[in-house]
Amino acid sequence: MNFPSPSAARPAIGSFHATTPRRTTASARLSAGLAACAAVLALVVAGCAEIKPQASSERDLGPLVYPAPPDQPRFYFERTIMSSADVIADNEDDAWRRALTGESRAGFFMSKPYGIAVNRGRLFVTDTAERQVKVFDIPEGRYFTIGEEDPGQLAKPIGIDTDEAGNVYVADASTRTIQIYDRDGNHLRAIKGDDMFDRLASVTVSADGSLLYVVDIGGVSSQNHRVRVFDSMTGELRQDIGKRGNGPGEFNLPRDLAIGKDGKLYVVDGGNFRVQIFDNGGQFIDSFGAAGRQLGNFSRPKEVAVDPDGNVYVVDTAFGNFQIFNPEGELLMFIGQRSDSPGPGRYMLPSGIAIDLDGRVYFVDQWFRKIDVFRPAALKEGEGYTDAPLDTAAK
Repeated sequence: MNFPSPSAARPAIGSFHATTPRRTTASARLSAGLAACAAVLALVVAGCAEIKPQASSERDLGPLVYPAPPDQPRFYFERTIMSSADVIADNEDDAWRRALTGESRAGFFMSKPYGIAVNRGRLFVTDTAERQVKVFDIPEGRYFTIGEEDPGQLAKPIGIDTDEAGNVYVADASTRTIQIYDRDGNHLRAIKGDDMFDRLASVTVSADGSLLYVVDIGGVSSQNHRVRVFDSMTGELRQDIGKRGNGPGEFNLPRDLAIGKDGKLYVVDGGNFRVQIFDNGGQFIDSFGAAGRQLGNFSRPKEVAVDPDGNVYVVDTAFGNFQIFNPEGELLMFIGQRSDSPGPGRYMLPSGIAIDLDGRVYFVDQWFRKIDVFRPAALKEGEGYTDAPLDTAAK
């Protein structure tokens, strides 16, 4: 998705285009007009657009779009996935029976979803309460689970990622193990060791599946706040990136890592309220973000993802949204609104985020036990990895 250059567009509800370097203070980042408009700022801090309740009369007004009109649409809210019934096609006989009896359609729901990964429309979601990975295959209309029995049984799956081939990598916080499965859930191998991790937070795999970047969040009493890099096949430790601290290249409770289009590493440094950028060799390059409640600030940053154009998406649990930055860390827009009532674009406890090759964004909320799907405006409805069979979907 191509966003306009920061200087080419005016600030608006649902989007913000930086006009000053990101190293300046939060107030300097805001344009004079936006700073003067407190009502508008309140809406932007809460999310990307003012999202109204799901009354049918309001839904009939048209699709939920980000940013709000009159600005150019960048994303459309497409659907919500809460259970297997949202991806498995309804049976005509069952639908007729329910119409006669009044019974509801059954499905397998999520209990406490956390992390999410996607591979060509197949969603892999960690469920910490059910101790498994739930798989929702949208193009194939399938649902199944991973990690319920040995080998590869899961205790507390947290972070998750996939490589280009669709192999699945799961960080198990309880057993301090990285479990690796193929795309269909068959167990391949594990990476573990008694002293290998203090407190696992996430796992990220290179596209070719050769390297694993494992975030060790450490904890209050630990000095091991770091990213550990492993050979995916042998489990050999290649290097550690970072140590505890607040200086450049140092971490305080790191949460997640994403690999950029050019191989750069983007690490959510939660306790320092920033995202740090490293080259593919682990050398510090830059950082962006600061603690606060203004545009481009972070309050409780959690997970991160990168889209096919290299833009960086950062989940903030306290804001109830995700913020989109360009590869250099300049804020582009928000999507989402913190809310204690459910609905499209409304979040109480967001956590995981993943972006498919077609640009669709999949966003997890633990509290509402859902996955919201956002389609980039450049992708037409029905295109990409959607309900069409795989052989007719995007290649």
